Amino acid sequence: MKIATAAAIRLLHEAAFVTVATHSTQFPGYPYATALPCVVDDAHCPLFCISALAEHTKNLLADGRASLSVVGRESSNVQAAERMTLLGEAERFDPAPELVARYLRYQPEAEQYLQLDFMFFRFAPRRVRYIGGLGRMGWLEAEAWAALPTLSAGDEGDLLRQLSSPAGVRVLGVDFFGVDYVIEGMRARKVFADIPDRENLAAAVVAALDTV
Repeated sequence: MKIATAAAIRLLHEAAFVTVATHSTQFPGYPYATALPCVVDDAHCPLFCISALAEHTKNLLADGRASLSVVGRESSNVQAAERMTLLGEAERFDPAPELVARYLRYQPEAEQYLQLDFMFFRFAPRRVRYIGGLGRMGWLEAEAWAALPTLSAGDEGDLLRQLSSPAGVRVLGVDFFGVDYVIEGMRARKVFADIPDRENLAAAVVAALDTV
């Protein structure tokens, strides 16, 4: 079944956390799964800010191959729920200040960890298995992910500084597929009906927020 990339992107952007399975260094041959806060970068790649002391960090430093699991929030029956598994590699990196600012908009409590031994990892999807419900499933390849339109963290920051959000709405991030925000303490996402071009992105964001 052919899967629309936009559906997978939406599900990933909606996730405040994901389950990450790494290769255990203490028990070779066994996967080690844990839940981690997740923020998506400008190329729609998951980012993690994790402690050097954590088991999953040690595992990733030894072997970056990992698997991520994301489950939608709309269904009480997980077998009928929208969900996906991402296979790929996680690599430690030093983010630019603009990307750190994006991460902290989504995970503000992480600011206290930046003074400790926490480090950033970026996960590059190699293959994605998307399940939209019973009988709706398929694979997305790395080439499809790499071809997605991107908005740099710097350009996003400039755009956010120009925006005037509706009362009670705090914008977290913007990309060419939608806008993430918090309203009444709850995180939400507004998906664009069509992917705008770069010149019309600001107008698309304003129009989306007007319907919140």
